[in-house]
Amino acid sequence: MASNKVTFTLDAETVHRIEDAAERLAKPKSQIVRDAVSDYHARIGRLSEAERQRTLKLFDALVPRIPARPQKEVNAELKEIRRARRSGGRLTKSGKRT
Repeated sequence: MASNKVTFTLDAETVHRIEDAAERLAKPKSQIVRDAVSDYHARIGRLSEAERQRTLKLFDALVPRIPARPQKEVNAELKEIRRARRSGGRLTKSGKRT
């Protein structure tokens, strides 16, 4: 793999973390940075753990609010919607089209 030398300005805490990781893992600092960038890039577009937990909480709160209806009733409504789309609108209870 060809290497390019680059210069970045990093804060002291980040430099310390790179040095600490390199020492603990017995890897060169440049490898630590490459691995970190690779991991970061792989997570782009994915939910963080906090976002995932928040989404699951919302899902768990909303799913029980979905009304339970008999399948026969759902099928009848879908049939009426399809019929209405073909004929130009749904009938109201008073027999008028909407």
